[in-house]
Amino acid sequence: MTPRVLAIANQKGGVGKTTTALSLAAALAMTGRRILVMDLDPHGCASAHVGIFPEAVAASSAEVFWAASPGAVPWERVVTRPEKAAFDLAPSHARLADMEWDLRERKGKGVLLREALASGPAYDHVLLDCPPHTGVVLVNALVAADLCVIPIQTDFLALHGVRNLFDTMRALNAALPRPVPFRALATMCDRRARACRRVLALLREKFVGRMFETIIGLDTKFREASAAGCVIQDIAPDSRGAREYDALAQEVLSL
Repeated sequence: MTPRVLAIANQKGGVGKTTTALSLAAALAMTGRRILVMDLDPHGCASAHVGIFPEAVAASSAEVFWAASPGAVPWERVVTRPEKAAFDLAPSHARLADMEWDLRERKGKGVLLREALASGPAYDHVLLDCPPHTGVVLVNALVAADLCVIPIQTDFLALHGVRNLFDTMRALNAALPRPVPFRALATMCDRRARACRRVLALLREKFVGRMFETIIGLDTKFREASAAGCVIQDIAPDSRGAREYDALAQEVLSL
């Protein structure tokens, strides 16, 4: 079974990328789907969020790129189940930041992840928490993606950060047989603030037909979940944030 791959990407930090990857994974898992989150960010925020640290793992998502062939990825060592999670995780590794050098002479280096997932373990969905910078790892994630989910904070400065990602996607689209499909996701929205409402209106105007209806608002329970090493659904399943990611999961399943 080939999983549906969702790349959670934005080349600006602090927009809710990791929160979206983990909270959406949990919401999808609650529908009975088998879910894998791959932490491709060398900073390892998604891994640390659920209590998995580089020094405690036998292998990481970097193995996908180091393996001699897509079929040689040691998934049984790469994948772990965080203690409090309903989904599996392929944790990060700091060496993901060095992949440009590690893969400098590798042929077909832009499709390694796609081919590895096609021959990997059976999952319904694989969510990729992407690195914030342009490079071979981000290119692999976008090439592998059936859908790129772009979290965008409802802040005017955040709008500028999306440009770099779209520059990368435009370059890929010139070489790929099909464009990278995407949907924008409004995050960290304070509906009481006029500025946030204005940014939301601009997003809806810019991404007509390519924006999720679900809006992720501010919720202190996200920080509490992070401090507890879990996701918002674990500590506050009836909170607004949890309900919003549940709604997002339903949108993803309907696409």
